Amino acid sequence: MRTRMTLATTGLGVGLLLWSWASSDQPSRPVHAAPAQAPGAAAGPTPGAPKAEITNGVLKARFYLPDAQKGFYRGTRFDWSGVIGSLEYEGHRYYGPWFTKTDPAVNDFLFQGADIIAGPCSAITGPVEEFSTDDQAMGYRQAKPGETFVKIGVGVLRKPHDGGEYSRFRLYEIVDPGTWKVRATRDTIEFTQGVTDASSGYGYRYQKTVRLVGGQPEMVIDHRLRNTGERLIESDVYNHNFLVLDGQPPGPDFVLKMPFAIKAARAPDRALAEVRGDQIVYRKVLGAKETVYTDFHGFGPTAADYRFTIENKKAGAGVRITGDRPLSKVALWSIRSVLSLEPFIAMRIEPGREFTWRYTYTYYLTADTRK
Repeated sequence: MRTRMTLATTGLGVGLLLWSWASSDQPSRPVHAAPAQAPGAAAGPTPGAPKAEITNGVLKARFYLPDAQKGFYRGTRFDWSGVIGSLEYEGHRYYGPWFTKTDPAVNDFLFQGADIIAGPCSAITGPVEEFSTDDQAMGYRQAKPGETFVKIGVGVLRKPHDGGEYSRFRLYEIVDPGTWKVRATRDTIEFTQGVTDASSGYGYRYQKTVRLVGGQPEMVIDHRLRNTGERLIESDVYNHNFLVLDGQPPGPDFVLKMPFAIKAARAPDRALAEVRGDQIVYRKVLGAKETVYTDFHGFGPTAADYRFTIENKKAGAGVRITGDRPLSKVALWSIRSVLSLEPFIAMRIEPGREFTWRYTYTYYLTADTRK
């Protein structure tokens, strides 16, 4: 596998970081997915993990770059592009580790005393995305044991010889992570991945561009996914939005608002949280092993309802999240260290066609803070 990193200068005098690598240099050598940290390692920056920072003078964000050998995240669940290790605004920190340690033997995560230990497929930070087709990866159900399937944002994976049902928490062998290119200027970073799997018939070109809007506390994430394979791409994608605002635990200081009356398909534990019209409120501060989960609907058929606000009264800060595609599902998951609002959208892409979508994150201080 060949890795190349160069630093150049544009005509405007802005630094341009180019990070690229391709597994096709050694096509016969599969990448055995592995955790970026040793068993029991404390959460935090991985030594040697490639990263980049961008700023617009208002927001500052640090990204971990995709790399199958040294990357901060090398799991096979989440999209490797746009992994935000931290984002700061007016002294407030929105993203960072929600776990204290990692361990490859852990499935998803577990509580162990004061520690939260994450497995390799869940140990990730920030507003990260997962692609899922009926809770499967593309082609998994059709693949025979030992054959390949595809996870968008990760690459070509191998179905284990023991077969079994697909699990997003299982670490699969990466046969081909595709070709990645990353370009960054002062306030923008762009990720591009190309993947072709002749065996399953799937292929795609995926581009994600994260831009900090000039002079504003706003981050825009643009996506473009082109179907370069022979088979239809039919998938949901959701953003997990791992929010760790100033380290505040989910509790009554948090308020979540949306532009529709919430109808819970699975109501949260009322001792912990409840739905109140267009809001979800916490009844107590989450601690120990307490978990809030709910999935809900009530949204309409247009993108107008992809608009969520999360505020914390104690921190005096919040974030507004909007999207330009209709919702297909929304879920909320939270434990004592993190709050995750998860909006889903659906896509159907014929061969040769492409699909685009955009998220906008607006960070702000509450009225009480401004006084």
